[in-house]
Amino acid sequence: QVQLVESGGGLVQAGGSLRLSCAASGRLFSINAMGWYCQAPGKQRELVAAITSGGSTNYADSVKGRFTISRDNAKNTVYYLQMNSLKPEDTGVYYCAADLLFNWGRSWGQGTQVTVSS
Repeated sequence: QVQLVESGGGLVQAGGSLRLSCAASGRLFSINAMGWYCQAPGKQRELVAAITSGGSTNYADSVKGRFTISRDNAKNTVYYLQMNSLKPEDTGVYYCAADLLFNWGRSWGQGTQVTVSS
């Protein structure tokens, strides 16, 4: 129902910044909320940040004050995760995921690798 493509990952030194993008297409009207998840090596995928269709945001405690989730308000076609003051423990594959209305479930992107070196 909704297709998602992430970009912007890469290798960065500790203390650096990256901005991830998630391009959404398809039935955009069905997006109720968008989240960014991180799957670190050997760990479960965890929610890092989320934004609702109304603009409310929430963050994992580990990224509060460092990461910011946002979207292009004009068309809601691109969602961003600005990551500042990166730490080696932020390393992982980052996925965006859209929670959909109408019981359509959740759509996932393919993920983008973020590696933070110490």
